[in-house]
Amino acid sequence: MSAYAVAVIRETRFGEQIREYLQRIDETLAPFSGKYRVHGGPYRPLEGAWSGDLVVIEFPSMEQAQRWYDSDAYRAIRSLRTEHTEGDVFLVQGVPDGHRGADILG
Repeated sequence: MSAYAVAVIRETRFGEQIREYLQRIDETLAPFSGKYRVHGGPYRPLEGAWSGDLVVIEFPSMEQAQRWYDSDAYRAIRSLRTEHTEGDVFLVQGVPDGHRGADILG
């Protein structure tokens, strides 16, 4: 079942380190079949307030997503992002095809 690496970025301080991170991240995703599904905007707020950027990367499974995040290749560039952005990053399990809202009720 698919899983997603999600980043909710509130602030990015653009400079050479962020440019390098963006130039190198794709090569870290490929071995784990990671694919961008959302990368920034544009967006249209419908409820509440939103300022920032959303990044969603799909992986074939939670295990693949975790292996990517823990990989030597990603670890080598992670600080290029963490030292120049403010936000939250997490992994989340997807749902199977046919999932319905009421399925979470048990």
